Amino acid sequence: MAITNGALLNSVPATEAVALSTNYIDFTATAGQGWAQQYLPDLMEKEAEVFGPRTISGFLSQVGAEESMTADQVVWSEQGRLHLSYTGNVNSADGGANPGTGVAISQVTITNDIDASAGFTAAQHGVRVNDTIIVSNSDGVFKCLVTVVNGAVLDVAPYGQSNLAANTTADATTILVYGSEYGKGMQYITAAGTTNNTDTRGANEPAFQSFTNKPIIMKDYYEVSGSDTARIGWVEVASEMGESGYLWYLKAEADTRARFTDYIEMAMLEGELALAASEVQGSTIVAGSTTNATLDAGTEGLFAAISSRGNLTSGVTGVNAATDLAEFDAILAEFDRQGAIEENMMFVNRATSLAMDDMLASMNSYGAGGTSYGVFDNSEDMALNLGFSGFRRGSYDFYKSDFRYLNDLATRGGINAASAANAIRGVIIPAGTSTVYDQMLGKNLKRPFLHVRYRASQTDDRKMKTWTTGSVGAATSALDAMQIHMLTERCLVTQGANNFMLMQ
Repeated sequence: MAITNGALLNSVPATEAVALSTNYIDFTATAGQGWAQQYLPDLMEKEAEVFGPRTISGFLSQVGAEESMTADQVVWSEQGRLHLSYTGNVNSADGGANPGTGVAISQVTITNDIDASAGFTAAQHGVRVNDTIIVSNSDGVFKCLVTVVNGAVLDVAPYGQSNLAANTTADATTILVYGSEYGKGMQYITAAGTTNNTDTRGANEPAFQSFTNKPIIMKDYYEVSGSDTARIGWVEVASEMGESGYLWYLKAEADTRARFTDYIEMAMLEGELALAASEVQGSTIVAGSTTNATLDAGTEGLFAAISSRGNLTSGVTGVNAATDLAEFDAILAEFDRQGAIEENMMFVNRATSLAMDDMLASMNSYGAGGTSYGVFDNSEDMALNLGFSGFRRGSYDFYKSDFRYLNDLATRGGINAASAANAIRGVIIPAGTSTVYDQMLGKNLKRPFLHVRYRASQTDDRKMKTWTTGSVGAATSALDAMQIHMLTERCLVTQGANNFMLMQ
């Protein structure tokens, strides 16, 4: 009987685990291809990282903090301005004749506070009779004494002239209280020509504004079947944090987790609260639910908070260094108006970063004529450094950093490219803390201007919750798969948004 060797065999098994030429299996040979295709996964030596670092997480960890919360919303109060300052106009009509001189008394009407705050009522201003005020408009700057207060209308007598010229342009006149003046033994005046031992005008209470935000619940999961967990595919991979691994399904889970972490970050940046007219309400999130019908939807992210309560600038676009510097100085002037702190962090896209580098380089007298050595710590023997990571202008310090989220085509970079007129080019964030009154705790606290609140209790921490279900890796159901679930419930608190600047 003749024995014929199998055509696909190219080795003879050895009785011992010894590496011999006779028991070597050549997977690249034609004879071994069938075995390799069936049992050996496609082996890539290393995964190609064609997009560079793909995650954008870490922005909030650099500029903010995280705190737990137990309620359905966060409520905080921010102090108002210390001094009384308003906008309005000088009426053409007068308030009658001054009893002492017979000259017509001018009238000033208050229409808004200096910040045009939402909910401000002109009749509830803090200007009182015998206050001394500064009235400023295109006609000049005038010091006046308030003689009568009738709601939002003030009768005023100028110190330096007989009366004020009419200036009826809406909100073109600024009114600032700088003191008061009373005669000897003079009582508080409650109405024109009358006095009373008790001041019925009322005392000025410190003003504050209350703000709220609500957390949102975010979910995602990764699933791998039981069969696929047994089929190990070896490929060398690297995660965003520098770790390396080989199991393909673990790589997929890591990508799912990294994407979910990015969603958390992006939601805190891009989130918006649903307006009353919006169709996104609680019943929309849970279709047909009457329980959720009255719940608000959405959350206020960083960009929305700055847009509604902070400062916006369209300057520093790279037109030329002189123009950019003038526009940057306008940003500093606005920070002065808002009483901003000295240290600020700037997270900008590539074009704005380069525009700032060019703006700062123009301050060097040798920059326009060629490369400068020494002034910017450059030398002939080193690679030329044309970038700036920090600088000081006026009394403010700025630390500049490229914000990858605004550059990446797959994130805000692509959105900015599609709608350049509405692009977000960067954000300026104060690097410090603010003192606020926490209505939940009932006391003043120092907190970072920017911080995340996540839902947590003694039994459940929802900062970043993960759990496994299925029959693989757990024994929770008959599902022949492993599901790794991820959940978070959080919101962003942007305190003192008037100290922030959004670059559009």
